[in-house]
Amino acid sequence: MRFGLALPHYDFSIPGESPLRFETIAATARAAEDLGFDSLWVSDHVSLSIERYGGPAGEQFAYEPLTTLAALAGVVARPRLGTLVLCEALRPAGVLAKTLATLDRLCGGRLEIGIGAGWYGPDYEAAGLAVPPPGERLARLREALSVLRALLPGGPATFDGRAHRVSEATNRPPALQSPRPPIIVGGKGDRLLRLVADLADGWNTCWIWTPEAYRERLDVLARACEAAGRDPSTVRRTLGLYALAGEDERDLAARYRRMQAAAPGGMLDRVPLEQWRTGRLVGTVDQLTEQAATWEELGVAELIASAGPLPFSVGAADDLELLAAALGVRKPR
Repeated sequence: MRFGLALPHYDFSIPGESPLRFETIAATARAAEDLGFDSLWVSDHVSLSIERYGGPAGEQFAYEPLTTLAALAGVVARPRLGTLVLCEALRPAGVLAKTLATLDRLCGGRLEIGIGAGWYGPDYEAAGLAVPPPGERLARLREALSVLRALLPGGPATFDGRAHRVSEATNRPPALQSPRPPIIVGGKGDRLLRLVADLADGWNTCWIWTPEAYRERLDVLARACEAAGRDPSTVRRTLGLYALAGEDERDLAARYRRMQAAAPGGMLDRVPLEQWRTGRLVGTVDQLTEQAATWEELGVAELIASAGPLPFSVGAADDLELLAAALGVRKPR
C-alpha cells in the first residue's frame, strides 16, 4: 500500500497562519518527502467556506492547484503530485489537456490527474456559471474525460460534445507518462461509479468512511464494471481520510485536545474523541496498522491522509511525523 498527504493550501490549513504562505506549503511538501510519503495532493476551489464543517462563516482562500503543483515540481523530487480533485467546469477540456501534459513534463512524469463533476456553488459563481443539475454535471464530466484521454498522449483528437469540443486538435509536447498520466475520478454516487468503470483509471472518495460503508460502494463499482465488461481490479482505488495517530491512548487524547484547541472557530469543542475517530484513520500506532491493513484488504491501493481537523490541513508537525511512523511510511534511503 502507498500513502499520500493532503497538502495544506488554504488559509485555514495551518493553525496560526492566515493568509497561508507558499513557503509553508513547500516546507510541508519537503517534510512529507523526507518522511517517505508517496504522493502529495491539492484540491480545486477558488475559495471554500468551512462553515459546513462546523467552522466560522466566510470564504477562505486557496492556492490554485495546477500552478501550485508546477511550483512544487521543483521543490520535491520523489513524491507523485496529484489533484483531489479538479472541478470539470472551471477549465475547457482541450485547454486542460495542454496544461496537464505540460505539468506532467515539469514534474518528470509524476502527475496524477484527479477530476470530478463539481459540487461547490461559489466555484461556479466565480466563473460566471450557474450550477448545473447532477445529471448534466456528470454528462459534462464524461465529455471532459473523453477529451483528456484522447489529447494527453498528443492527439490528434476530434470530439463534438455539448460542453466540450475539439477538432483535429493536437497536444505537443504530449504528457511524459505513457500512454498518459492516470486519470482518477472522485465521488461516490451510483452514476459516477458507472462513469469510473467506463472511462477512468482510478477512483477516489474521501474524507469520512467506515469499511462497511465503503464495501457497499465497492459492490456498486463491481456491478458497474461488469456492465462495462471490465475487471474491477483494474480500477485503482485511492481513499482520503482524516488522520491522527497517538503513541498510546493517553497520547492520542492529548494530541486530539491540541487539535481541538487549534481548530477554527472552536469547531471541535463539543466533539469528543470517541465520536470524531469514527470513519477516520485515528488511533494508536498499533490500531492504525490494523486499520491500514483492513483498507488494503478492501483493495485500497493508496491512503491519502488529511492530518488535521479539515480537508488539506495539518495540525502539528509532530502529528505528521508520528502518523508517518504509525502507517509504516518508508523513508527514502
